[in-house]
Amino acid sequence: MEEKSNDSAVLRVEELDLAYGDFEVLKDVSFEVRDGSCLVVMGGSGCGKSTLLKSLIGLLPPKKGRVFLHSEDLWASASEKRLTILRKLGVLFQGGALWSSMNLLENVSLPLETYTDLSETEIEQIAEYKLSLVGLAGYEEFYPSQLSGGMKKRAGLARAMALDPQVLFFDEPSAGLDPLTSRRLDDLINELKESLGMTFVVVSHELASIFEIADDSVFLDAQTKTLLDQGNPTWLAENSEHDHVRTFLTRGEESKEI
Repeated sequence: MEEKSNDSAVLRVEELDLAYGDFEVLKDVSFEVRDGSCLVVMGGSGCGKSTLLKSLIGLLPPKKGRVFLHSEDLWASASEKRLTILRKLGVLFQGGALWSSMNLLENVSLPLETYTDLSETEIEQIAEYKLSLVGLAGYEEFYPSQLSGGMKKRAGLARAMALDPQVLFFDEPSAGLDPLTSRRLDDLINELKESLGMTFVVVSHELASIFEIADDSVFLDAQTKTLLDQGNPTWLAENSEHDHVRTFLTRGEESKEI
């Protein structure tokens, strides 16, 4: 498998140990995410996917190890500097996490109002543009309760993009969606990556999405609590030296054809 250079890495994780109190979840995890790519974090239930995501977005400090955004060390930085680094990240949570009392324009405008000095007109223009990027032009005045599950995910994505993040994190984007809606969301991720050069880190266990969006992937193992393998999932499905990884990626071959 071809080695990837650190020169193109926007996110780098080095020898990360994660735990809740005395309960160890992951140990010695290292990988990097290339600029303009999509890396999928995958593995079975209880392997630590969501725990890793929490550490990467500033919610769970590691017991050991480092997380770099370019050359900036997230967890070694003072709290004020850490907040500045975190503003360069965007997060789409499973349910979209939209404010139910705000319409879509207000939801997407909120980060801009909180963290920039832009005028009201400028904020509105940017929010409208972000909504148009995810196919929601014309829905600015709609409230979350008026949207389908897929539309809520896209609105959440528009808000995550509000501050032009260097990396976008998705937690199980396909959760709760039917296969067609899930595929449309996958297509949107690919479109944003290819047209705007956006970088994604996606936590997923859905094979159809993994094969559709991933340029690279890391496989977390619940038994060893380690990163068991890394590479393009299509390559890993045939060539991984770990039976566990190949079995995970080849279960239900028909899923790849959805």
